[in-house]
Amino acid sequence: MSQPTWNQLRHDLAKAQKSNRNAPAYSRWVNRPLGRVFAAAAFKLGLTPNQVTAISAVFTFAGIGVLATGTPSWWLGILVAGLLVLGYALDSADGQLARLRGGGSPAGEWLDHVVDATKLATFHLAVAVFWFRSLGDWPLATVFIPLAFAAQASVWFFGIVITDLVLRERGAKQVKLAHQEERPSTMMSLLGIPADYGFLALSMGLIGWFDGWRLLYALLAVGNIGLLAVQLVRWYRRIAVVG
Repeated sequence: MSQPTWNQLRHDLAKAQKSNRNAPAYSRWVNRPLGRVFAAAAFKLGLTPNQVTAISAVFTFAGIGVLATGTPSWWLGILVAGLLVLGYALDSADGQLARLRGGGSPAGEWLDHVVDATKLATFHLAVAVFWFRSLGDWPLATVFIPLAFAAQASVWFFGIVITDLVLRERGAKQVKLAHQEERPSTMMSLLGIPADYGFLALSMGLIGWFDGWRLLYALLAVGNIGLLAVQLVRWYRRIAVVG
């Protein structure tokens, strides 16, 4: 049997694309399309979704390690941003590859979630180390900003996972693919930018402008903590309705 062409693979992957509902701008218009390219390449190379997850983890944790041990400079920011962006695109590719191959396994889903949870916690802890090592004239207390962001990111991820799990178990949520639903709101995707991990990863390229980057990071931390407070109430109400 002949191998499918690139065009056929991209067509099949587009049909297997998960829902874009509530997907923030970077993830929807940059990361998922880039992930399709990597998923097609992985399929051609005969890689499994778990192998793509592992490659994604290598890029992501390399970026986190470089950040924790580096000092502010433009080259560091570009390197960290590049590694995190590649890791994030490959993180999208593993799920797309699994759906292209007919569906993922419970073990693959577990592995993907564990890597994501570790990434979200250690990323902000690496920022805290980097921040502390490069305090300059900023107060020591500002190190609590990335620590608070780490807590927010962990609770946010857990909230998404457990809410989705409970709703699906109670039959209150059905998994839909992008081609099975109406076109999602562009405005909602734009409003979701502050909560987009991809945007945060891309923003690391500004580390060379250190004070500006720290201010942007602090604003994102405050915004995400506020969004978490709102979202926790919404999640609880959804769960209470089906309870």
